[in-house]
Formats: sequence, structure tokens, C-alpha cells
Amino acid sequence: MKIKYKVISLYCFTKIERNLILDFKDKLLGYENNISGLIILGEEGINGTICGSERYTDKLFLFIKDFLNKNDLNEKISFSDKKIFKKLKVRIKAEIVTIGIKEINPVSNNGTYLDASKWNEVIEDENTILIDTRNYYEVKLGTFKNAINPNTNNFREFPKWVEKNLEKNIKNKKNHKIAMFCTGGIRCEKATSFLKKRGFENVFHLKGGILKYLETVKSDKNLYKGECYVFDERVALDHELKKGNYSICHACGMPVSKKDKNKIEYIEGIQCHNCINKFTEQDRKRFAERQKQYCMKEKVS
Repeated sequence: MKIKYKVISLYCFTKIERNLILDFKDKLLGYENNISGLIILGEEGINGTICGSERYTDKLFLFIKDFLNKNDLNEKISFSDKKIFKKLKVRIKAEIVTIGIKEINPVSNNGTYLDASKWNEVIEDENTILIDTRNYYEVKLGTFKNAINPNTNNFREFPKWVEKNLEKNIKNKKNHKIAMFCTGGIRCEKATSFLKKRGFENVFHLKGGILKYLETVKSDKNLYKGECYVFDERVALDHELKKGNYSICHACGMPVSKKDKNKIEYIEGIQCHNCINKFTEQDRKRFAERQKQYCMKEKVS
């Protein structure tokens, strides 16, 4: 019988004193024998995903809540038949999600949370400007109807897109209703803080992001189309929060569907249609050797 692993994605913007961060990291790493995952710590809060048996995942989650003295960690819950990370990593960074502007502070200034039940009502309003704050390759896998895709490579590019597009075309920043979303809620929350700082007032964001939306909204009310990209070994989740139809190209790191794998450009572990012209023959030989070693390990295990 397969072990079912519990997965909790979480984040919280909250002030963590600099002198406590290293202690917090050490205590989190005390769970590394039973938990895999990635946790990012900073003075502005915590962001991460943890995976393990339900007993240990819940135990670590409760410890984080107690340490931060927070009841709401914007948690999203799913399950997996396999570990979705190889080990537990805890990293300390200047920002728990990087927008690159020090003055942005979601703790003191952000948009209005919308839970899943209210989200549909707002985005179905034709006067709402709906923005997907994720990277272009995430949006390709799925999004909400009529959502604007900024086509960014990373979240650092979002402010520049706002300046070139929203600020250029919206003169009255007080009246326009702007709703934003992302995978788990952290990027769109920080994006609302940025927009508020730029003078936009009627700004909303999806609490818990797409993952919480899929977790709580019934299928007949679900307005999200496609799958949701996640930053772990599952690659993408379907509407039931189960592993979807995508895997990762180990050459360029881009998601590839089952259909993509049937394309003539695809060679497992070596190239896909996204990176056919990105690497040298020497690179491809190196990728081929890596893929050979990987296949050998798979046979042994």
C-alpha cells in the first residue's frame, strides 16, 4: 500500500526579528528527517511548501503557527502518492517573494482579500480588470477566462509591466476595479501592495490563490480553466488537486504536456520544443549522459 503524503503550501507576511530568523531556521531543520519541502524565511515573513506523513506535516505546521503566533498562514492542502521534494531546504532571503522594491510592505498596506465564494462575482463583472500575476509559462497551463497575461519571465518584471501598461492606460486610479491572482496568493498579495503604493485604490486579490480556489469551489462553479503549475515535482495540479498531465523538460526546466512529448523535437532529458535552439551539441551530449545515469538509477530502485 502506498503512503499518502500530505502537502501544505503556506505563507504569511509578518515581521520576523532578524535575531530570530537563524533560530527559526535551525528549529525548522530539526524536522528534516521526516519532512521534505522548501521554506523561505525573511524579515517580512515566511513562504513555503512542506510534505510528509500527515502526522509530521501537521506537527511542523502547528510549530510554525506557534513560533509566529499566527492563526492564518494562508494554508492550502493537497495530497501526493510520492514525495514532491527530495529533502527539506530552508533558505533566508531579503524577500520571501521577490519583487525587488524594498518599500513594498504587505503587512501595512495591501489590497482587499476575496475568498473563493466572492471571487467569481467580482471577476464576472465586465468592469473588473483581471490580472494573472504569474510567469508566462505558468499561465500557458491554465488561467481564469479574460485574465490579462503580463507575459513576465519572473515576478521582478511585474512592476515594469504595471508602469508600461496599467499606468499608461488608466488615468483614474480610484475608480477602476482591479483583481489579481496567483498560485497560492503570495505574489498577488504583494502585487496589490505595489499597486496601492502607486495610487490605485480599488484593488483585490484572491485569498489563497488558485490552489485554495480549487480546494474549496465546487466543480459546477469553477471558473478556472486548465491546470495549475506548482513549483515541485508534481509540476501541475488538476481541478481535484491531483498531479496533472505535465512533466518537466530536464534540459530547460519548462513544463511539457503529454502532447508536447509526441512532438518531433522532444527527446527525453535532452530537449523539448521550448529549447530546441537554446543549447549547443556539447550541452546535449552532457544532458544525454545525465539522462543515461538517471535511467540507470531508476532501474536499480
